Amino acid sequence: MITATTRLATLPARTSPPASRTVRPARAGDAAALHALSRPFVRSGALRERPFSLYARDAADFLVVEAPDGTLDGCLGLRVHPADPVGDGGPTGVLYNFCVAPHRQGRGVGVVLLRAALATAAAQSLRALFTATTGSGGLFRRYGFAPSCASLAPAAWANSLDPGRNSQVLAREI
Repeated sequence: MITATTRLATLPARTSPPASRTVRPARAGDAAALHALSRPFVRSGALRERPFSLYARDAADFLVVEAPDGTLDGCLGLRVHPADPVGDGGPTGVLYNFCVAPHRQGRGVGVVLLRAALATAAAQSLRALFTATTGSGGLFRRYGFAPSCASLAPAAWANSLDPGRNSQVLAREI
């Protein structure tokens, strides 16, 4: 368990995503599209600025929903962190850079991405997933995420959080 005071659900949500949405792992060639998809969210303050070079380096972290015309409708990064040698569990994951193109919001793209990330985390035997959000975290909460403490998350990630953004950390056991 992540904390003694936080109860984390492991049940899937009841929302059914549209059948026409398929998720695939991002490829190195998707870096420019990942960067472009993220720009509106950076401008609004919802995401931190990340240089193109990070999208190029970390493209393999991302799951994407591709539109029929080849553009990306959404993306979600999932970074795996090894188990803490002094901790009591296995590896954990961090979800980051969750974006759905403005013209696709409210159409199930985020649901499909989050479900795919949860399935990927389970397939990789991660013990928990963490994320940070400056928003309400409504979709995460519907999928069993609950408020958590940054100190329980992977240290490398927790130490990278910008305290000025006032993000809330959410976690979910897998």
